Amino acid sequence: MFIFEQAMTNLKVYNSYTRQKETFIPITPNHVGMYVCGPTVSGESHLGHARGFITFDILYRYLLHLGYKVRYVRNITDAGHFEEEGREAEDKISKKAVVEKLEPMELVQKYTNLFHWAMRQFNNLDPSIEPTATGHIVEQINMINKIIADGYAYAVNGSVYFDVKKYAEKYPYGKLSGRKLDELMETTRDLDNQEEKRNRQDFALWKSAPPEHIMRWTSPWGEGFPGWHIECSAMSTKYLGSEFDIHGGGMDLMFPHHESEIAQSMICNHHLAARYWIHNNMITINGKKMGKSYNNVIRLTEMFSGENPLLVQAYHPMTIRFFILQTHYRSTLDFGNEALQAAEKGLKRLWDAYQALLKMKTDPSKKVNEQIESQFNTLCREMDDFMNDDLNTAKVLANMFQLVNHINSFRSGDLEKTTLSAETLSYTQTQFKTYMEAVLGLKDEAPGGSDKLEGIMKLLIDIRRDAKAKKDYQTSDRIRNQLTEIGISLKDEKDGRVSFSMD
Repeated sequence: MFIFEQAMTNLKVYNSYTRQKETFIPITPNHVGMYVCGPTVSGESHLGHARGFITFDILYRYLLHLGYKVRYVRNITDAGHFEEEGREAEDKISKKAVVEKLEPMELVQKYTNLFHWAMRQFNNLDPSIEPTATGHIVEQINMINKIIADGYAYAVNGSVYFDVKKYAEKYPYGKLSGRKLDELMETTRDLDNQEEKRNRQDFALWKSAPPEHIMRWTSPWGEGFPGWHIECSAMSTKYLGSEFDIHGGGMDLMFPHHESEIAQSMICNHHLAARYWIHNNMITINGKKMGKSYNNVIRLTEMFSGENPLLVQAYHPMTIRFFILQTHYRSTLDFGNEALQAAEKGLKRLWDAYQALLKMKTDPSKKVNEQIESQFNTLCREMDDFMNDDLNTAKVLANMFQLVNHINSFRSGDLEKTTLSAETLSYTQTQFKTYMEAVLGLKDEAPGGSDKLEGIMKLLIDIRRDAKAKKDYQTSDRIRNQLTEIGISLKDEKDGRVSFSMD
């Protein structure tokens, strides 16, 4: 018990709110409450999203490894999510439902299922609770009513806005993101219904729904839909309490989303919602942020199939996971085919050495190599130190590759006259297995047969595409039907891309 308690107090995380590394001390001993902003299911998740969900899967795994009981809450945004920096009354779910000719909740279910499937491919653990915004309209309305009653929000024309200027008279609005109120007034863009606001920087807690708006709920202010920010405040409070340990998300959520969450929760609960605010950095492509405006978004099914002009091949989910873990979560990670190909080879080398390590045995007839043994023990011990230092998976993997060199030296016979002690070998095997599988969440699926499957599927998709081009619909349908019979579904996307999934 003492060892676990000591390990727990050694963990340090970077708190975005205080801008420094802090020793992690949970509110309730041995228990952790963690809330992470989940996906907006108006479309498919992309590579940039994957980094965040893998980052917080690592944090979740490591907290469990340290012996904490963790309640991990990750929401599904299935309503609202109109942008404060865009067309304010636009609901992504409603808009996409019209485009795809689906009922809004049919669209939500489609992309929620696809998100869950992608998370399974990455070997991410399921959260403890996965609430949806539409399932918590009552809680959001109650929270808005409380903010109005306390004098920090006002209703106008069926919408409700948070009074940022009044809030800033008492609380440090902008502390998390480093934004100043005066700068916000100068940089806030002209938005729909801007004239309704008392101040340009005020944000919506509830929006009145225009006649054409599909998703709408009855509220004290008329029919409408919730603001993006209030959803997370309501759900985190319900499942983790008015104060919890960790709030996570991507750096792009610091403003306005998390800044607004802090303000809402401060008024309702009179203290900061989370003790530690943790943010992962972005993935860039050739130095540019991934986004529609740059035409460089790579969806996860495209990563797995290779069906994107920016890709030279398909990449297995474990290769992508490994690629992400090679860089510290707070550093920018630049995408490139060469880097992913190197990750693919590196993961195979690491896994092969790991399998060889598990089969290694000590040899009583040989002398213990004290120098090598000392290096083994140091490299293994440092893995804990690196993870405790703000989850530095990059340094953990660097140590593992140094161990790979030694393991391969034993395999090749370069160290054939020496051996490891039983204690050191057992420690190394245990530590390697713990980090490879339990903490880093890697598994032996990518580097072999799965790549061949990807190649076979690409070939079949190409053959089917050629058949359709020649109007040979018999062959095209035969490929689809026979794949369906063995549990592989093909989907023809609107842009001509073909994706596949396995039941």
